[in-house]
Amino acid sequence: MDLFSFDPNVTLTFMFALMRISIIVFLMPFFGGQTLPNTVKAAICLTLTLALWPRLPLVGDQLPRHPFALAVMFGNEVLLGLILGMVIRFIFAAIQTGGQLIGFQMGFAMVNVVDPDSGVSEAVTAHFLYMVSLLTFLSFNGHLYLLSGLMKSFDALPPGSMVVTSRLVSQIFALSGQIFVLAIQIGAPVIAAILLVDLALALVSRASPQMNVLIIGFPLKIGVGFLFLGIIFEIISLHMEGFVSRIPHLFSQLIGAMR
Repeated sequence: MDLFSFDPNVTLTFMFALMRISIIVFLMPFFGGQTLPNTVKAAICLTLTLALWPRLPLVGDQLPRHPFALAVMFGNEVLLGLILGMVIRFIFAAIQTGGQLIGFQMGFAMVNVVDPDSGVSEAVTAHFLYMVSLLTFLSFNGHLYLLSGLMKSFDALPPGSMVVTSRLVSQIFALSGQIFVLAIQIGAPVIAAILLVDLALALVSRASPQMNVLIIGFPLKIGVGFLFLGIIFEIISLHMEGFVSRIPHLFSQLIGAMR
């Protein structure tokens, strides 16, 4: 007599759903890294899987029986989760790069903090802009768009059906290339303002050589940098709003390139 009504097909479908959901959740900026304990992450992944799994179009009878084929399918799911999670992180990497450029121009290159998400030492301005972008992403319900795209990925791309094509690689390279463009766009107001301050200080030093421009320059550049830093909040908000609204289209493009 079967006391627990154990069905291997149901267990396998649950494991595949847990695999894809957990990989993407662990790579999300607000869940990944060391910001949350591993037990909390595991509980979140298990809760999301139990909530989404009954609605997923997974059929256990279509799964392979050989252990090697199952291992290949699990590896396929891991690669899919890595790609989708990495694409989401591109926008945050661009904002952090812009903050790094701003910190260098303001004289904060020596004032670094450790990012709890990635464990990398970065400028204070980079971490500050990252936290602002993260709150902006959540305020625009970006996490809900991610969960919606994750559910649609099961419809368009069943487990084990992902293929790495040249179209997929070209799309990833094109998205990664936008990191530096967006970083310059975000840091441009502060960089331009501090460049004008440096030019003005150079003219003052030529007109009055006895003035100690070095002592005056540091607080002046910091003050101007913080003044123009408020303009960047609007720029980050516009870019993040456009990125969140493009998440469904972006996921559909990537999944279409994986077929």
